[in-house]
Amino acid sequence: MNTISHKLSVKEKIGYSLGDFSANLVFQTLMTYLAYFYTDIYEIPADAATAIIFFVGLFAAILFNPVMGMIADRTKTRWGKYRPWILWTALPFGIISVMAFSTPDFSEQGKIIYAAITYTLLLIAYAANNLPYSALSGVITGDMAERNSLSSYRFVAVMAAQFIVQVFMLPLMLYVGGGDKAAGFGTTMTYLIIVGTIFLLITFWTTKERVIPKPEQESSIGQDLSDLFKNRPWIIMLLLTTLVFVTLALKGGMYIYYFQNYLSESHIADFLGNVGFTSFDDAAEYGFSLFNAGGIIFMIVGIMFSKGLADRFGKRDVFGIALFLSTVFLMAFYFYSPESIGIVFITQILHGFFYGITIPLLWAMIADVADYSEWKNNRRATAIIFSAMMVGLKLGLTFGGALTTGILSSYGYDPALSSQSPETTNAIKLSISFFAAIPFLIGIGLLFFYEINKKMEVQIEQDLITRRG
Repeated sequence: MNTISHKLSVKEKIGYSLGDFSANLVFQTLMTYLAYFYTDIYEIPADAATAIIFFVGLFAAILFNPVMGMIADRTKTRWGKYRPWILWTALPFGIISVMAFSTPDFSEQGKIIYAAITYTLLLIAYAANNLPYSALSGVITGDMAERNSLSSYRFVAVMAAQFIVQVFMLPLMLYVGGGDKAAGFGTTMTYLIIVGTIFLLITFWTTKERVIPKPEQESSIGQDLSDLFKNRPWIIMLLLTTLVFVTLALKGGMYIYYFQNYLSESHIADFLGNVGFTSFDDAAEYGFSLFNAGGIIFMIVGIMFSKGLADRFGKRDVFGIALFLSTVFLMAFYFYSPESIGIVFITQILHGFFYGITIPLLWAMIADVADYSEWKNNRRATAIIFSAMMVGLKLGLTFGGALTTGILSSYGYDPALSSQSPETTNAIKLSISFFAAIPFLIGIGLLFFYEINKKMEVQIEQDLITRRG
């Protein structure tokens, strides 16, 4: 195993993080607005949207992501294994992303077919771009402290993209479209995707692969798969990632409905006025944007604490405690009345802070699992290890997104109604609180079986440094 240098420059850390900024312009849109885009903007029936999100997501997660991981691990170019995929997929990923959020004027059946095709292509392009990008973090350095630092840079970029999408998307959509949400959504996404494509190219040119397996350490596909399913930390991380993203997709997709159909619009308007916002057309949508802004800002604050806590106490323990505290505040949403706007915003800030601590750690733990696999088997297969994250991410997005539209459909949600039934609004309230808390709590339980604690992190790092010479 060849390692040229473990230390990374600030330039390389920023360059690498821009790739996640780009990917999250799309991913955060999927997680926050996909259900809303299909049901309220493109006007696809909720049950059809559920089928698209569920079946297409399963196909992409279970079939294409592991295949992409094996292909990336076996790619050989002068640029390395993973970097060239960032270059090759940048433009196709951008074009397909614009298509997926366009609204051509088809019949209802035509809209369903168009949505299914473009969503399939989008998830395939996302995997071909983002799985090698994620694996790159495992070979850009073998130094675990540097890896923690890289993850912190990376997820500040994630939060910046999330801030743009969740805070500015609806106001921009209304402004650019002149009140036409479909035209505004498509135009806004086009601008964002152009920026994202440029950033992916910057990521390619500013990064370098340093952890390079020796030829005698290369393995067959059968060996890779055998190693995976004997790797308990990998299995736990696959399940944990799925559960985390189920919650993120469910609560993220349902928040807009919570603001538009449960919270009192007059009280939202009063709250906005009290904090200095006096000119807005739709109090619910502007309140939703400010709500997201508060959560994201404090997620970024949480991210800033993440590295120091992880270096001192270990990733696993810090992740579990912070995730539990964020879950407590998530469950609190159920108990608030439609008029309790201030406490809703404060709860989102506290939830965001504790969840922010966990954000870099999830991805850094997967990189540790790749080291663990090499430590155990004397073979490194980084991308197939990182496919756990991508499979889990896609499964979580699939189940969480399908739950969002499925719950809405089951409880009689009708976007044409000015006021939803009490059963529908209660289901929306449950979805962002107790329903969303369940996957987080199961994930916390799984961490008791995850053996890579602080002591083992240090042992693996030192043994691999010695082995690599």
